[in-house]
Amino acid sequence: MIVRSLQEARKTDRRVVSEGWESTRLLLKNDNMGFSFHITTIYEGAELHLHYQNHLESVYCVSGEGEVENLDDGVVYPIRPGTIYILDKNDKHILRAKTEMEMACVFNPPLHGKEVHNADGAYELDGEEVSDK
Repeated sequence: MIVRSLQEARKTDRRVVSEGWESTRLLLKNDNMGFSFHITTIYEGAELHLHYQNHLESVYCVSGEGEVENLDDGVVYPIRPGTIYILDKNDKHILRAKTEMEMACVFNPPLHGKEVHNADGAYELDGEEVSDK
């Protein structure tokens, strides 16, 4: 059994901060569950151009408001607490935060831990692992 506290994980290598967001990775590849689980904060006013070419992702909004735009068809979906969006086709999209948003995210395949977005808005498959276990 694995038990972790979000509050404690935020004090370790599991917390990754980048431009417009930060993410605490609670479950990673080295946990051998087949997916990773993160609590991610999108900062107010952030506009993230993303295209997870190597991963599928599900995102559940815990708090805050924003929108996600599917760049394949131009449809914009409002995001608010209780909304989930699922990137089941490696969808190229823009995530915009009207207010600070807290999101629960699941990635398949799982992340290693220290990944940040590359120039295409994707995570590489062979990221650097976190050092705490």
